[in-house]
Amino acid sequence: PSPRGRTMLDKREWLKRHADHLRRTLMLEPRGHADMYGAILTEPVSPGSQAGVLFMHNEGYSTMCGHGVVAVTTIALERGLLLPGGDGATVVYDSPAGTIRARGHFAAAAAAMPSDVGEGSASGAPRESRERRVTSVAFVNVPSFVLRGGFPVKIGTRQIRADVAFGGSFYAIVDSEAAGLPIDTAHLPELRRAGMEIKRAVEAAQIIAHPLEPGLAGIYGTIFTGPPNDPGADLRNVTIFADAEVDRSPCGTGTCAVMAVVDAMGLLSEDRPFVHESLIGTRFTGRIAGRTAVGEYQAIVPEIEGSAWITGEHTFLVDDADPLGGGFRV
Repeated sequence: PSPRGRTMLDKREWLKRHADHLRRTLMLEPRGHADMYGAILTEPVSPGSQAGVLFMHNEGYSTMCGHGVVAVTTIALERGLLLPGGDGATVVYDSPAGTIRARGHFAAAAAAMPSDVGEGSASGAPRESRERRVTSVAFVNVPSFVLRGGFPVKIGTRQIRADVAFGGSFYAIVDSEAAGLPIDTAHLPELRRAGMEIKRAVEAAQIIAHPLEPGLAGIYGTIFTGPPNDPGADLRNVTIFADAEVDRSPCGTGTCAVMAVVDAMGLLSEDRPFVHESLIGTRFTGRIAGRTAVGEYQAIVPEIEGSAWITGEHTFLVDDADPLGGGFRV
């Protein structure tokens, strides 16, 4: 079904009410898993946008997703799903958090090999003229800002502080060393539990809402930051979001929120990129594209760049007689 609504927040609400069974079917087992993530392209709601985009996960729907934008733009440009702007590389999306401008960077065309000619094409056109590889995607995100710095949170016997910042969604950002949790796969069970505990503690103590859009509310996830493993990165992180879901990427909206915190501390350079490392060693590169204000809050306009690869094209089947056809979690 095509989500209905005047705004992207309206479309997201329509999905929740009328088509959430499809999210469960695709995101949960046996077709997905507890950490699965997905995106839906919709009709745009703003002049000048090529598409709307909604993101879904194990619990519901996000307001924005950076790694999702990188993946969707890669697929859209490589498979010709959307007609980009006049430069052939820019796609403007409407998201629940606001307008996102993404631009794909393409690999240089290689010379056609004899075996490339005619394969899969009645016209006999060289393969590279029909397929372009997107090597990376950079997107300009919505304004990102610190809502509250140094929020006191108790987890177990530890008293720590969390910075609450917005990067398309709200995050509680904590120092992993202060929390006593290394950022590695061996400690994922503890990171999941602590991340949810911190999220609930912040939400119980304070109303978290965007000053200009009340529909953007609540803590989406907890970001644990620490020293990077790669000397070329500035920070390492893992984001625990939704219902204890683990982000494998460096988290695009989370990177924007972290950049806002680092900038508020006076430590974010405008002369070089900010490099954010993920749990599995992948990296996003961020830079400040501009500055603005969101209500009374000073904000940065971040640009994030990352890469994605298409891993498959799938047809999912649902049998009405299957008692688990609607998805399940264990």
